[in-house]
Amino acid sequence: MTLAAFLTGLVFITIHLLANTILPTGTLQKIRWFSFSGGLAVSYVFVYVLPSLHLEQQNIEFFRDLPMESEVYFIGLLGVIMFYGSQLFARQNSKDTSGSFWLQISFYGVYNMLVAYIVISSDVSGVQAVFYSLAIGLHFIAVAHDMWREFADKYNKVGRFVLALGIVFGWIIGMTVEFSALVQTIIFAFISGAMILNVFKYELPQDGEAHFPTFTVGVVSYTALTLSLKFFFEW
Repeated sequence: MTLAAFLTGLVFITIHLLANTILPTGTLQKIRWFSFSGGLAVSYVFVYVLPSLHLEQQNIEFFRDLPMESEVYFIGLLGVIMFYGSQLFARQNSKDTSGSFWLQISFYGVYNMLVAYIVISSDVSGVQAVFYSLAIGLHFIAVAHDMWREFADKYNKVGRFVLALGIVFGWIIGMTVEFSALVQTIIFAFISGAMILNVFKYELPQDGEAHFPTFTVGVVSYTALTLSLKFFFEW
């Protein structure tokens, strides 16, 4: 594991422990913050996640030999179904808020573990580490804020530590276990599906809480950064 990957893991852990203390408290500032982070998340999905899924479909021999040319996207679809289904189950079938909290925080803990594994096992370095820290870090802040807004006391006492532990476990797995390229692709595709749903359903602010100019700045700036990195560093 590179030093940059190590520091990226520390950033993710710190975000979950301190997410709600680093967010602005003013209503307008918070609206602009989440509009900007939502713009970054949308850009991340379209200019990095989807092209990466396409490359995985082309580069992994197992998928390249299959006839449909969409198997990786099917795995991503499974991620959407499982993520959405777990959220609906937690909200509709839990008889008390405590049960709903534990269902959701457990799923997010596993989700964090898999995301951390993908980042750490990729041995990111240099500008790539900054790229991941910015995009996924803001994504984690949005997830943490949603959990805090719904279960403030439980999140502060227990939830944030569960999410941080998910990062730690993913970190450990990324350092100690070497999965095949096929397994890594399956994990990446599954998590990508869950992330795409989360971005569009939970991270984009509602109409009354959105600031479109700031959202646009987030989209344009992160897209320009990503395309520049791809052009100059060929990744």
